[in-house]
Amino acid sequence: MTTADRRAALALFTLALLVLAAGYGLRDPWPADEPRFVLVARQMVESGDFLFPHRGSELYPDKPPVYFWLLSLAYGLVGSWRWSFLLPSLLSALGTLALVFDLGRRLWSPRAGVWAATAVLVSLQFVYQAKRAQIDPTLVFLTTLAFYGLCRHLLLGPHWRWYLGACFAAGVGVVTKGVGFLPLLALLPFALMARRGWQGLAPVPAGSGLRWSAGVLAFLGAIALWLVPVLAVGLGSGNPEHAEYLDNILFKQTAQRYADPWHHHEPFWYFGQVVLLFWLPFSLALPWLLAPWRAAWRARDARVWLPLAWFALVIVFFSLSSGKRDMYILPALPALALAAAPFLDGLSRRRGFRIVVLAFTGLLSLVLLAGGLLALNGEPSFEARLVRERGLGAEAHWLWWMLVAVGGSSLLALAIARLRHSLVACAWLLASLWCGYGFVVHPLLDDENSARTVMQRARDLAGPDATLGLVDWKEQNLLQAVGPVAEFGFRRPPAEQLGRARAWMAGEPSTRLLLVQASPALECIDLDQGARRVGTANRRDWWLLDERALVRCRAEPGGWGD
Repeated sequence: MTTADRRAALALFTLALLVLAAGYGLRDPWPADEPRFVLVARQMVESGDFLFPHRGSELYPDKPPVYFWLLSLAYGLVGSWRWSFLLPSLLSALGTLALVFDLGRRLWSPRAGVWAATAVLVSLQFVYQAKRAQIDPTLVFLTTLAFYGLCRHLLLGPHWRWYLGACFAAGVGVVTKGVGFLPLLALLPFALMARRGWQGLAPVPAGSGLRWSAGVLAFLGAIALWLVPVLAVGLGSGNPEHAEYLDNILFKQTAQRYADPWHHHEPFWYFGQVVLLFWLPFSLALPWLLAPWRAAWRARDARVWLPLAWFALVIVFFSLSSGKRDMYILPALPALALAAAPFLDGLSRRRGFRIVVLAFTGLLSLVLLAGGLLALNGEPSFEARLVRERGLGAEAHWLWWMLVAVGGSSLLALAIARLRHSLVACAWLLASLWCGYGFVVHPLLDDENSARTVMQRARDLAGPDATLGLVDWKEQNLLQAVGPVAEFGFRRPPAEQLGRARAWMAGEPSTRLLLVQASPALECIDLDQGARRVGTANRRDWWLLDERALVRCRAEPGGWGD
């Protein structure tokens, strides 16, 4: 690498660290998934049971345990959940960018590697997911690591250790989130390309069938590190909860979730709009990439078309299921960026592309500036609604001023850069937007999006000696509870939880209170007596109850009701 290449790479990763880490440690876990995952990890640490995850008193069978292990490890290193729960996502995102850069460098040039990593970094969905404590950033790192290893063997090899490492990483991906096997689908287009004599493939020697088979053992071995112990304990314990857990995690959350999903139904073409909208502004380059991709097809260049073919297979795989969510195809983003990498430098000099980037930057900047100014002046109605729903006061002005600052400074940058440096102005817009999101939005909305303030307020109202019983609770309530609490199941219907809670209260009515959310499911509760309003969190009203508020809740043959 030349000095210029090193400087470009250093600048890229410095900017990536700033953007991805902005706001780190300035908030607690936010719904929907973060409090659940952190709660499961915290209970692992506290109980010492790292094999069977729990959510409260119930087993949590929806996800494999690897991500919870990483959260636990991060806590062990840092010693604070607030300062550690985003660490796996941050490191995974940086690791993904490093792998994309290095593979692009090896396939083409250091400059192409910088462009490939830049294409991933500027994609809105990548940064948004990387700034959240969800499984997807870790999954993307593992699938990128597996694809990287396959390319080191299939395109730059032969390199059997990287092939085995890729298969092992895919197996770890499976016990992180079931679709971790997806990188292995790249072997299908590789086989077709090898048969037809494509350029750029590694000269894998004949008679290496046993080595190929070893990859299957590496893949299954990674899965077995978790599956064998959990099966041994689950099947040998005689505990029906363990049997239910195994059925759920091995079948319902994998094959059934794919073949017969019960939520998030979307049309077949759904992921096309995800690529076009959620991968902006990288997706703006796609029309200009069609011609070089056609040329690479005619030249039978496997370095371009192996990543493209795998990207297409991932899209088709998820499109065949009726259950779709936008983050499902995020593992395919690095492959698309690698397929574009050798052409992005030339594309950046195209006048037409610069005009489109300028228009995107100007339009988004105007929207942010106008939205901030209108909100500061009390218009439109979304401003009042957001303030009301989030329980914000005068501090909401910081949010509107952030929008004004980002939009205004980006328009100024665009005016200075003009068409020649429109990509620089776009980079300023994205960097300032994500920094504003981290340094302003995170602390500003934390009280409402987390349950920290509500749970502290509930403890203050109840007193230090009372035990709070959680009814119709959310994971953030148990995660951020202060002092002694009790819960009566998470998946049980709210009315059944209330019935069990009332029996629990009868044991020591003087020191036991209930924390409930106001909902139609608990309409028998009398909020006019024996009830104190605690506050609002996550757009839910929470109340502290003593026995008087439950007078109208009587046991009936069908459950608890009026």
